[in-house]
Order: sequence, then C-alpha cells, then structure tokens
Amino acid sequence: MSFPVDQRHLSGEFSRRDALKSFAGGALSLGAMTASLDRTAFASVAASEQLKPRPWIQIRGIYGGFPDVILKRGETPADYGINAIWVGSGGLNQKKIEQYHQLGLKVFAEYNSMHFANYLKQHPQAAPIGVDGLPSPPPHGWQGVSPFDAGYRKNRMDEFRRVLETYEVDGIWLDYHHSHASWERAEPVMPDTDFSPAALKQFQQKTGIQLPDSVPAAAKQLLGPHRDAWTQFRCDVFTDWVREYRDILNGVRPQALLGTFHCPWSSDDYEDAIRHKLSIDLPAQAKYLDVFSTMPYHARFGHPQNPAWVAEQTKSLGKLLNLKGEPGEKQQIWPIVQLADWGEPVTVDRVASVLDAGTTQPSTGVMVFHWSGVSKDWSKVDALGRFYRGIRPKS
Repeated sequence: MSFPVDQRHLSGEFSRRDALKSFAGGALSLGAMTASLDRTAFASVAASEQLKPRPWIQIRGIYGGFPDVILKRGETPADYGINAIWVGSGGLNQKKIEQYHQLGLKVFAEYNSMHFANYLKQHPQAAPIGVDGLPSPPPHGWQGVSPFDAGYRKNRMDEFRRVLETYEVDGIWLDYHHSHASWERAEPVMPDTDFSPAALKQFQQKTGIQLPDSVPAAAKQLLGPHRDAWTQFRCDVFTDWVREYRDILNGVRPQALLGTFHCPWSSDDYEDAIRHKLSIDLPAQAKYLDVFSTMPYHARFGHPQNPAWVAEQTKSLGKLLNLKGEPGEKQQIWPIVQLADWGEPVTVDRVASVLDAGTTQPSTGVMVFHWSGVSKDWSKVDALGRFYRGIRPKS
C-alpha cells in the first residue's frame, strides 16, 4: 500500500493550505466570449456596489491561520474589515484565540474528518477498498480513510471532542468530509469506493439486498442495478458522522457553530458525482449543521475569467437548501472564495469581483482562501480590505 510522499498528509496538521503547496496544478480556461461577458458584467457590478454596505453579510473572514503579520505592521484585522478567521485544529493556540477575541474577531477551527491519513500507518485495514477488492490508490496523493472503520470513527470523534474541550473557538468546520477522491481541480479523479467487508456487510443488513461474496462481483452489482441504494446507503453513513459530531458539540460547546467546507457542485455536475462519488447529501446534513461553506474556487476549477460562477454556485446551494440569506433562517451560507493563486493565478484586479460574487445573497458571510498565499502579495490584502471595509454595515 502506498501513501502520499508529503508527510503532512500523515499528521493532524495537514490542511487545505498544505494541499495547495503540495498538489498545485493547472486549471482550464473557459471560452473567450463567455469569459469576456461575465468578466465585464461582474467588474461593472463590483465597481458600482463594492463600497456600499451589505447588511446581510455577517462574516468577513480569512482562512489559513492567525494573521499575525497584520499586528506586526502595527495594524489590526479590523483595519481591513476582517471580523473572523479560520485556523486548522492542529494550529490552534488558546492564548492567541483570546488575543484575537479581544480584537473583536470570531475564531473558527477547521477539522479534518476523512483525510487523516496518519491513521493508516498503524491501521492499514482502514484504507478505502476499490472495485478490485484492493486498497484504492490515492488520486493525486489525496489519501482518504474508510468511514466504515469503527476505530477510525472513534479516533476522529475523540479528537473532535478534545479540540472543543481544549479551545474556546466560536465554531468548528468539518473539512474533507467526503469519500476518497481528488475533486479540487478542473479535472477531478473520483474512484469508486468503499467496498470493504464492513461496508458490504452493513449494506446487506440495512437494505436486505444480498450480494455475491466476491468484491468485484459485488461492486458490479452496487454500481449497476443497486446503484441508487448503494449511493443512499453511503450518503447516510457520512450524514450519521455529522450527527455524531453535532452531538459532541452540543455536549461540550453548545454555543459554538458547526460548519462544513464542501464541494460546490450541483446534481448537474459530473452526473451527480457529489452524491454518487463523494457521498455528500447536503439536505440530509442540514439537520445538524449551522453553516455551509461551499468551496467555489473559480480559478482552480476552470473558471479563471468568470467570477460570476461563484455566485451561481451559491445560488444553486440556496435553492437546494431553501435558503435566501434572509434574517431568521436556521442555516447560513458562507462561501470560501479563491484569492490566492492555485493553478491559474488570481490577479489583484479580480479581488473585488470575486468578493462581490461571494457576498451575493443567499450568502450571509464570506471567507478568503487562503491567508498564507494572499498575504504574500500585500496589494491583494489592501484590495480585500477596501472591499470588506466598504461592505461593513454603518455603525
């Protein structure tokens, strides 16, 4: 069995920020005509509206750690309109949390759910099983773990509890809560899994459908005549993980929010791969979640000239969940939008249009991916600050 070369995949500190450094790849551009039209439209919107308050936007955040470089400059995050930050659970520090709380910021944690590959070093049986009955190779180095492995589930729940007991965070976001796949790119790779003995046994017990003893033969049935039942079964397992995370949060830090970073696709993308391949059932998970942070990385996903795609994906999610971004709604949509270069660059002149798209209702908050990349180009930070300050509600 092989694992990713980058050892950060095998530690609890691996985050999407690390992924960016390890697995950079190119994205595909759209046609020139469509890109030109969308770019012109959104540039116009950004120019005319970016400095007007958007009272529906509660959160103006950055993802990727404590922005200490701002403090070292003798400034505060508020000088840039920032009122929230996301920090990987492995990088949390209670003193810093208190410091940023005193500065008026919300501090949210990011939690690695299904991508804690370090577990496989001592428990190789927890690797996702492919249609051939063998451990599925990690696509592009993204090593997932089987949600059907009871030991792995206990490991993640115990660590989730420890994080909430140890740190006074305002919320915690599930990350990598999907099946074994590499989807954060213009051309995703999503192998069919997880045909482990535990999964096949549970499926038969729950559905009453009998399967052949041979894994390849069983997989053929599950991806053929029983595909819908298999998809729903797997989605239900991932949803039940969210239920357990919620139960832990309610018992340990009930005032905190539970959010999720998730794939931005609709059912029309890749033949409903968000369910069939990634096992993500957002309407079912909504019962346990407070915030949905869809990940419409426009440049990474093949839309570098089309920031409008960000708003389109957010609107699609709002329609799916029946959310309009209005006061009193039980759940919120806070997209995480791409300003850092990843594959295709995001130039400083695009910052306002991307943030404009990310703060269009039903969005009620937004965060930027990612701080370590954006902060290397301070002109982007300045552009972010102009936009965030401009949309703040007037006091």
